[in-house]
Amino acid sequence: MILVTGGTGLVGSHLLYKLVSTKEKVRAIFRDEQKLEHVKNVFSCYTEDYKILFESIEWVKADILDVPSLTEAFKGVTYVYHCAALVSFEPNKYHALRKVNIEGTANIVNFCISYNIKKLCYVSSIATLGHTLSKEPITEETIWNPESDNNVYAITKYGAEMEVWRATQEGLDAVIVNPGVILGAGIWNAGSGRLFKKADKGIKYYSKGTVALVSVEDVVLIMIALLKSNIKNERFVLVAENWTFKRFLQMLATSVNKTPPKKLAPAWLLQIMWRLDWLKYSLTGKPRKLTKQLCNSLSSETYYSSDKIKSALNFEFESIDQTLFRVGNLYAK
Repeated sequence: MILVTGGTGLVGSHLLYKLVSTKEKVRAIFRDEQKLEHVKNVFSCYTEDYKILFESIEWVKADILDVPSLTEAFKGVTYVYHCAALVSFEPNKYHALRKVNIEGTANIVNFCISYNIKKLCYVSSIATLGHTLSKEPITEETIWNPESDNNVYAITKYGAEMEVWRATQEGLDAVIVNPGVILGAGIWNAGSGRLFKKADKGIKYYSKGTVALVSVEDVVLIMIALLKSNIKNERFVLVAENWTFKRFLQMLATSVNKTPPKKLAPAWLLQIMWRLDWLKYSLTGKPRKLTKQLCNSLSSETYYSSDKIKSALNFEFESIDQTLFRVGNLYAK
């Protein structure tokens, strides 16, 4: 039996589709029944028989912060994919992020140890990787600097990785994947799916920075291959291509048949915008859309290398041009 946490998210739902399509016996955790529709939406992007595949999953209502509910979820489980996480870059969400991403991951790895799970695959992020002083590509060996101006999401995902590494010292076999921005179809109101919605409404500006991109299908294929392999206690950067934001936003707009953005948002304008966004939050309490760290990343040129996973699995990533074309077509349907 395979257990998937975060099964209603982008990675989790695509992972579930791949697993049940190959007749794997799968159990998945969910918290909100309404989000089960996300999984059906993702499945329907690939097959007309999505209801049959969806019903082959053993769904368990549980929360990674609720230990008693996890007891039921782990019964008879052999392998675990831990995809559940809280994603936010709002500084005021720091304690909630710590709770879900660090404490929740600690619970999962503790259960993995207690139930003698054969192997865990944890979905982390390139946000947990360090930065190079030059434009040399960032790899799995790039050292995290806790003194940097790291965003709250990165800090808590790094803490979650520490829980996984701690568990490996206690006997658990594990692999960690560090994907860039994950592009995939089916969930259009959250994550990268919202980017297609924004492009459909029209994007006027682009920034001068770079963005690391990968398709969700590639992420899932690699996760499955790693769990089945003899590789253990390693982590892998998953980035198909590094693009400029200009190229990405223009191709994103093209994928949904909209006019590409033509205006550059200079760094000084972004600095003003995040301060105005902070002021708006202070006065109204409305969620932050821009933060200092986010605006800095929109203007920075950062490159990531996936040579390690390419070599380990002899893997070739789908081109981002192909990914955008395919996902854009699915969005338009």
